[in-house]
Amino acid sequence: MKNIPDFQVWKADGRPITMVTCYDAATAKILEATSVDSILVGDSCAMVVHGFDSTVHATVEMIATHVAAVRRGAPNKVIVADLPFLANRKGTDFAIDAVDRLMKAGANAVKLERRKGNLQLIEHIVESGVPVMGHLGLTPQSVNEFGGFRMQAKGDEAARILVEDARMLEQAGCFSVVLECVPGSVAAGVTAALRIPTIGIGCGPEVSGQVLVVNDLLGMDGAFQPRFARRYAKLNETIANAVEAYCADVRTKDFPGPGEYSAGKARTLTV
Repeated sequence: MKNIPDFQVWKADGRPITMVTCYDAATAKILEATSVDSILVGDSCAMVVHGFDSTVHATVEMIATHVAAVRRGAPNKVIVADLPFLANRKGTDFAIDAVDRLMKAGANAVKLERRKGNLQLIEHIVESGVPVMGHLGLTPQSVNEFGGFRMQAKGDEAARILVEDARMLEQAGCFSVVLECVPGSVAAGVTAALRIPTIGIGCGPEVSGQVLVVNDLLGMDGAFQPRFARRYAKLNETIANAVEAYCADVRTKDFPGPGEYSAGKARTLTV
């Protein structure tokens, strides 16, 4: 079974880290049988599963429910859970209670967006025995501040600040940092500046590992294909075709067929 200290070993060995975002037990059970290193239960569940337009609608209860489901499906995988919008801004007691609920639901670590204003909390969480993954660049909980889901750290000064933020997260005790939607050259610079690994999404190959939402890599939503998400299957078409075949079989009474139900012995029923 892999664990949190393995992340540092993989970084030192130059061995790329694989992470997939997942939200349910059925999918997690499939991932359990693969070589993927870690599962992220992201606040993106608010969008992917619940249909909201951003991650700010995720709650501690929502994420804890998904963490518990994923843990039941993948009992031997490293699971990282997102701290949802403002869970880190309602005071230390609230934040620690949120961490407590996510860890007891089955997480091995929590992920926290942004550096500014979070260093003391990160140190407190780490000192409490809970591993913390940082998250910089495009931090989806800040979508209203950014004016949308846009590339970050494009200028020299913004890139410099990103490197410094990453170093401060490392010093605060983070075991790794997610970099989202920053230029590849910047992501490479951050990765080189840190001892801890970087997990990239939309940042190019020169990071310590990659993360993708499983729904995106499987092609579950035919209308959604961001540039950074390579589609390894087209399950939206596979599922739609399967459902249409089922509907056709029901309408022609081809389903259920022999062996797919219990006919029982012949008898005459009176009403």
